[in-house]
Amino acid sequence: MLDKIVADNQIDFMGVRKLAGSASIVLVLVSIVALALNGLNFGLDFTSGTAVQLNYSEAVVIDEVNEALGSNGYDDAVVVNFGSDRDIRVLLPVDAEVAEAEQAAQALAVGETIAELLGNNSSSEVTLLGSDYVSAKVGAELAEQGGLGMLVALGIIMVYISVRFQFKFAVGAVVALAHDLIITLGIFALFRLEFNLNTLAAMLAIIGYSLNDTIVVADRIRENFRRMRKGTPIEMVNVSLNQTLSRTLITSFTTLLVLASILFIGGEATQGFAVALIIGVVIGTYSSIYVASNVILYMNVTREDLMLPVKEGAELDEMP
Repeated sequence: MLDKIVADNQIDFMGVRKLAGSASIVLVLVSIVALALNGLNFGLDFTSGTAVQLNYSEAVVIDEVNEALGSNGYDDAVVVNFGSDRDIRVLLPVDAEVAEAEQAAQALAVGETIAELLGNNSSSEVTLLGSDYVSAKVGAELAEQGGLGMLVALGIIMVYISVRFQFKFAVGAVVALAHDLIITLGIFALFRLEFNLNTLAAMLAIIGYSLNDTIVVADRIRENFRRMRKGTPIEMVNVSLNQTLSRTLITSFTTLLVLASILFIGGEATQGFAVALIIGVVIGTYSSIYVASNVILYMNVTREDLMLPVKEGAELDEMP
């Protein structure tokens, strides 16, 4: 049914391409300013601190755990579910006055203290699963390697699309991916949302999702440029976007349904992952239509750019 609606109502996507391009530029600039002024609110995965994993014999009520920790001097502790509703992870910020070596040595003792404290304040049996110290050096290395991983991914994607399609398509795809990542990071910086390893994983997943959507659109654009004998590049891009619209909307909608389930049912441990991916899917769907296609048009893609090369002697081979 969606295919019929799209077929009967051709949408002039490129008619507002200048407005969409201006909106994208504004969003990217706002995101860069937010990142420059606020920075990312890194979680303990990227900063110094102690992580304590605990198991309850019954389902855990996070509010009760926070109340018990707060009343005993652990006001800065962050409690999240992980694995199941009976497992929790308590994140404790580092005391700046205590040496790093001493913090690492005390990690196990801190874990045992937290386990005993929560066991005394709960009718459930509390078991210490583990207690680890994350140093600032390790956190910095994680952040650096994560950023490097995203840059390497963008570089490989550019090479792949240049070979698979054409260089102008590669530029459009990479600009769209950079657009998605910058805006997603900007939203995290603007609203001071915690950025941890789960969020970093979501950033890499956004690259994959947005790239897949962009390649589907690019493949249809290339096909129409080769097949359609009449029409301007803008008209051919519009036709291609309308032909892939139903697929784009269905894919995005079903993905968002799954992410909404993770957000509302998955617990605090997966909230950052779900929020980042929800933002990425929405922005990625928009960028595959307006950013990647816009860049291709601004680079003056032509039918000649996308035609299959004619082999030497091919015409002679066809002669009788």
